[in-house]
Amino acid sequence: MSEFVLEQNEQRNIAAETQPVERTRRLVWKISIATLILIAIGSATRVMNAGLACPDWPLCYGELVPAKQMNLQVFLEWFHRLDASLIGLSAIVLVFLSWWKRRHLPNWLPIASTFALFLIVFQGVLGGLTVTQLLRFDIVTAHLGTALLFFITLLIIGTALTPYQGTGTVGKLPWIGLTAAILVYVQSLLGAVVGSRWALHQCFAGYQLCGVMYSHIFGLIPPTVAIVSLVVMAWRTPALHPALRKLANYAGGLLVLQILLGVATFRLHLQVEPLTVLHSTIGATLLGTLVVFTVLAMRDAQTNKQTELAITATAQ
Repeated sequence: MSEFVLEQNEQRNIAAETQPVERTRRLVWKISIATLILIAIGSATRVMNAGLACPDWPLCYGELVPAKQMNLQVFLEWFHRLDASLIGLSAIVLVFLSWWKRRHLPNWLPIASTFALFLIVFQGVLGGLTVTQLLRFDIVTAHLGTALLFFITLLIIGTALTPYQGTGTVGKLPWIGLTAAILVYVQSLLGAVVGSRWALHQCFAGYQLCGVMYSHIFGLIPPTVAIVSLVVMAWRTPALHPALRKLANYAGGLLVLQILLGVATFRLHLQVEPLTVLHSTIGATLLGTLVVFTVLAMRDAQTNKQTELAITATAQ
């Protein structure tokens, strides 16, 4: 009877320790999805010329819900702010949980969640400046860049909290994944500059800012080479964890889709807004896939190091 009671107490203790991690992980992934949606809505706001649909900030026409002025453009800008506000509140909850339950969570999590909150606050400031500075292209670019950094931070936290047992066969894949993720991030920033300066329209209309447009087009080459290398190496790596192999395949598929969307957007001169929005969203999804792959691959490499240390200790 006493053994049964001890076993029950042990199970309760294990549940008490794992429950905060599970709750935090679920919250992080939900915020990540909301952030991806926010990036898509932000892209739609830009291509629909709705960035100044609400002339004031943080309210819209002086109201929380501008019912009288509501149209598609006002709705996009208003809903973009609403989604951002909800994400900000969720980030505050994440920080609170991380510090409150820090005894049952990894030591790095409170600092990481606080950094994520800093990014979303800074993102809100840039959002306000985007309106008050009348869509100045450098602020718009920084706005997207910070959103992507926030998205990346959430994915790193969520992936690090996800249970995973590596096979120790990744080799140089973590570094290739990291390189590909950095290059895609830079390419996303170039795309933001092209979009915020309307470089494609100006190049086609009067041959202005063509250099800006071509920087984004030719900037596709380095990340493409890195992602193709990642996919090929993943195929050729024996005993690679199935999750890593799937993520590599997803990255390859998203790359092909992104190139096709880019070509279609270019050929149609940005006249089909849903294509442009999808192009931005797929780019963020590709970046996220590479980040998750890199974090898991690094954890896999760490597993390999721990195995080698254990073998060395046993041999001695």
